[in-house]
Amino acid sequence: MFVPNIAAPKIPEGGDKVDFDDIHRKRQEKDTAELTSLIEAHFIQRKKDEGELIALVNRIEKRRTERAEQQRIRTEQEKERQARLAEEKERKEMEEQRKKHDDDAKKKKALTTKTHQFGGVQQRQEGKKGAKKQTEREKKKKILADRRKPLSVDHLSEDKLKEKANELWQWMMELEAEKFDLSEKLKKQKYDMNVYQTRINEQQKFAKGRGKGKAGRLR
Repeated sequence: MFVPNIAAPKIPEGGDKVDFDDIHRKRQEKDTAELTSLIEAHFIQRKKDEGELIALVNRIEKRRTERAEQQRIRTEQEKERQARLAEEKERKEMEEQRKKHDDDAKKKKALTTKTHQFGGVQQRQEGKKGAKKQTEREKKKKILADRRKPLSVDHLSEDKLKEKANELWQWMMELEAEKFDLSEKLKKQKYDMNVYQTRINEQQKFAKGRGKGKAGRLR
């Protein structure tokens, strides 16, 4: 802090009169100089503090920008990683589906081959039983002929005719339902027979293979 040198007032010698105005003036000059010096020092320090504050704000803003850029890079890297994981998962699922489809196709093809083989055997067997089936058809026709009852509706009134028609309709629907159930049951039995025949053929082949292996070892 700069304070100007101000000479102290002199005390008159020999009983001279003291100049109080001069003393007061010099005191004011000294106080003014000290106040000016304090103000100048305050503004200098304030300017220095403002410079440091601006530098601090710049450092904070720079650090904030760097952190935002790092966060953006990490976010992009995480998105890329998740995309790679999703792509790998989708590829594995598609590979598993393709493998399952191929296995199902192979099984279906093998089952179809066995079914055709069994169907050929069955057709030959059915050819031998043709005469017997013809006889069974004749029996069925006879049974159906016995079940048919002649309708006597000439004497019925209109209301009775409607009632009779409704009764016949309900009976026909029951017969259709029974026919459908029997048809589905027959399909299920044929399918089971094909499956069992396929298993039997595979077991026989396996047994023959084992028999040949044992015979080879015995030799």
